[in-house]
Amino acid sequence: MRARLLPAAVEVFIAARALDEASAANAELAQTARGFATEVLNAISAQASGAVELAQGRPAAALPHLRAALAIWQGVHAPYLAARARVHAGLACKALDDSEGAQLEFEAAQQVFERLGAAPDLARLRVLLATEPAQGARGRDVLTAREIEVLRLVAAGRTNRLIAEALKLSEKTVDRHLSNIFDKLGVSSRAAATACAIQNGLLL
Repeated sequence: MRARLLPAAVEVFIAARALDEASAANAELAQTARGFATEVLNAISAQASGAVELAQGRPAAALPHLRAALAIWQGVHAPYLAARARVHAGLACKALDDSEGAQLEFEAAQQVFERLGAAPDLARLRVLLATEPAQGARGRDVLTAREIEVLRLVAAGRTNRLIAEALKLSEKTVDRHLSNIFDKLGVSSRAAATACAIQNGLLL
């Protein structure tokens, strides 16, 4: 039963930048996978391990896990899960300055998401495809320290009210910060800003 929940827990902890908790959930998932030794559990565990390694800034360590997960998903004919593994693999390639490899992974995932009508995944992926590599450096240079603080809380799922409380600001000030962040990153939504920030390391 816990194996059904742990992959989601890993994703939530990574999104909230709670990496110690993500590692702990991933370790429990890996132990469960070793105990039952089923193909699907092994793929789930490998994909979670890759995501954790990537979030911790170790893309080279992430890739073998993600490739292993991708191979299993392809073997059991699970195209959606394979496409999600490709997105993570693309991010790892991008972090390793393999822009061509990243583009190939993203485009392959895009084709699957389009075919399956996976609109939320497709929207997030289109942000990655539209963001040029140089944009991340520009974003880090241009965003102020306060804007990065706001962006981190946005990525953690906080509302404007909660961000205002955490940073002891007015909601109107938070709204202005968000507007500036959107302009500087060239995006138009909180989800797109978060995706752009994660891709380009602005939350580290």
